[in-house]
Amino acid sequence: MRITVKVGSNVLTRADGSLDVTRMSALVDQVAELRQRGVEVLMVSSGAVAAGRSELQGLDASRMDAVEQRQLYSAVGQAKLINRYYELFRDHGMAVGQVLSTKESFGTRRHYLNQRACMNALLDRGVIPVINENDTVSVTELMFTDNDELSGLVAAMMDCDALIILSNIDGIFTAHPDDPSAQLIRSVEPGRDLSDYISAERSGFGRGGMQTKSHIAQKVALEGIDVVIANGKRDGILTALVDELEQLRQGMPDHAAQVPFTRFVPSHEETSSVKRWIAHSEGFAKGAVHLDANATERLLGDEAVSILPVGITQVDGSFERHDIISIIAADGSLIGVGRTDYGDEEARAVVGRHGQRPIVHYDYLCLNP
Repeated sequence: MRITVKVGSNVLTRADGSLDVTRMSALVDQVAELRQRGVEVLMVSSGAVAAGRSELQGLDASRMDAVEQRQLYSAVGQAKLINRYYELFRDHGMAVGQVLSTKESFGTRRHYLNQRACMNALLDRGVIPVINENDTVSVTELMFTDNDELSGLVAAMMDCDALIILSNIDGIFTAHPDDPSAQLIRSVEPGRDLSDYISAERSGFGRGGMQTKSHIAQKVALEGIDVVIANGKRDGILTALVDELEQLRQGMPDHAAQVPFTRFVPSHEETSSVKRWIAHSEGFAKGAVHLDANATERLLGDEAVSILPVGITQVDGSFERHDIISIIAADGSLIGVGRTDYGDEEARAVVGRHGQRPIVHYDYLCLNP
């Protein structure tokens, strides 16, 4: 079994913003136990910016803009964070490898495969990858939404069986968790609308919130990966969740769980590695093609169809063959992304023409759920 574990800033920090080493130690103990059981674990760990901020408490950062502050705190905090992980895993006789990623690292297939090869090399040698966004070089428009987005990309890229997102609440509730009438939603089937239950607010030291977690979880589950949102501050949470998931994967009937969590049930449709990359590449689109009403209807139907030039009315942007482009429906809505087999000039030359090869072949097309 291979899993990605995302640990949020609110799990790893105390109320004053300092690193909660006791909690880190407990999570490392559980990861070490899972490795001894043969489970491969990739850790996407937040906490660097919070750790840096607490380390530099006496610093006057009022003259720095938000990006400069983030870069400063990340540079200092990342060293502190990875050093703690190094020491804690060393006590178990295990090595860690730091992987600092940027959104651009997922922007091309070549960078994507290089990054995957690096993480596979670590796992093959028993090294725990500790992954975080490289905030020291990221700027606003090229940043991940938060580490929830990064963890979803990693889980899909590494063909994981499960993604476990550890936050400071037990999962998704039917109302605010503080409301006595709120009930935990234990299972989310593909396609279920959760908008009535989720607030857009963020909490504590992290950038993300439950809205982001839910969006990422549903997208990753559609790719056949189990996704769980749970409370990382609960003792023994990680090993208990893996036990639950292993029982579910073996077809055992659902039962009263030892720990609370929300599970996003994975789709049974098989998804290729290329399609998994494309599914998470909306932010890397270099251009777009607009479809007419007939092409839109066929594409959204039950048949597997490619996008042919005859059904295209307009080409936007500047792109090369094998770049990611957006697919725009006749009503102007974004309905998916795909890897194009044309450059933009060639695509414009064949707009509306019959008898041409697909601009986006079905094998390289990913429609929005």
